Amino acid sequence: LDLKAVFEGRASGVVIESALDKGRGQVATVLVQQGTLSKGDYLVCGIQYGRVRALFDETGSQVPQAGPSIPVQVLGLSGVPESGDDFVVVADERLAKDVAQQRDVKRRETRLVAAAGNRMEDIMAQMGEGATQQTLNLVVKADVHGSMQALREALTGLSNEQIRINVIGSGVGGITESDAQLAATSKATVIGFNVRADASARRVIEGNGVDLRYFSI
Repeated sequence: LDLKAVFEGRASGVVIESALDKGRGQVATVLVQQGTLSKGDYLVCGIQYGRVRALFDETGSQVPQAGPSIPVQVLGLSGVPESGDDFVVVADERLAKDVAQQRDVKRRETRLVAAAGNRMEDIMAQMGEGATQQTLNLVVKADVHGSMQALREALTGLSNEQIRINVIGSGVGGITESDAQLAATSKATVIGFNVRADASARRVIEGNGVDLRYFSI
């Protein structure tokens, strides 16, 4: 089809997969769609930002840059982006941080849907009393994006006539203060899969009586 892409200029593309690596920190596998991504570039990746510390190709070797149609692993982001997020290279770190923060605010507003949920025990008790369909709100965090997506689908699939499972927030990485605030606002249960809550999140969880549960299987 004689397909072509622009090699010159700042890179942009999409996130294929992301994970929290114990040795390397936040790792995002991105596919460059146009331009050239180089080590040292400042980029916005979904609601995350950072400076490219290193690029790795499919063999695990470091490369100085990647052009269109080339997938690479990126190190240096402030957090773990979501699969499907777009990324774009910007002029400097300040601009990258500003854009990421604006995106985060918009995403948080979208997540704060009107939700009337309760703790798991309360819902089980109401189900036993023959009440109408109950809603269980969940915030799910995991160590790998693939696991998080699988958990979302599996949990949502448990909904039936008695209870509706509503995953109002999910992501990769440790449970943060913003996750705890979201759970407290919407009366949600927080589930951590192979991840734990940080100190600031624990303060919010304990102060608001949020239901927190850890799992590794």
